[in-house]
Amino acid sequence: MDAGAKDAPDDAAETPTGPMEAFDGAAKDGFRVDVSALREPDASKKRSAKMDYTKFSGTYTVRRLLHDDIPSIFALCEKNPQYYEHCPPFVTPESIEADLKAMPQRKAGQEQDKYYLGYFDVHQRLVAVMDFIDHYPDAQSGFIGFFMMEKDLQGTGVGSSIITELCAGLAQWDYQYIRLGYVDGNEQSRSFWLKNQFTDTGLRDHTNDYTVVVMNRFLTQV
Repeated sequence: MDAGAKDAPDDAAETPTGPMEAFDGAAKDGFRVDVSALREPDASKKRSAKMDYTKFSGTYTVRRLLHDDIPSIFALCEKNPQYYEHCPPFVTPESIEADLKAMPQRKAGQEQDKYYLGYFDVHQRLVAVMDFIDHYPDAQSGFIGFFMMEKDLQGTGVGSSIITELCAGLAQWDYQYIRLGYVDGNEQSRSFWLKNQFTDTGLRDHTNDYTVVVMNRFLTQV
């Protein structure tokens, strides 16, 4: 899938940041953003109830992805080489296994807030993968570390509907915003996230291979 904002399908294959290392620059061992612009999470403000990710969608079955799901995840991801052209290296089963456990550096020891999720249709087909970090970068926010659609569903509105449902649910749970990032120069990804009401924060993170553009979407209850 070639990029180009005007040619981007409704639901780009692109993921916000790709592997978790995108937010830790060249060190590639966690997230890093301009922490001077962020406040540290206040543990006293965290919700006592555990995130109910099964309610992220009213259309698809949402569940945590496990080691046994790696072949299905790989099959979905390998169909989207355009993403990995911008965010190398190309996906492997080993890189997926690492992503299942990867956490932001500032979330070390809080693995309960890591949700590597699969969206399944009525036929139990994996249609989308999302890596969601709860209470990050602060207690009133969530972070999408990775989002990728099944290739033959791109351009159908499915990806946008998944994001819309997620935002509506988080708003009802009193989250203030969602943060993510995309690789600078990937116009397909940029077009998708702008379409879904994410805006450029002005923050950038530089790695050896690419620059991540940080975006937020502020949430309002409807």
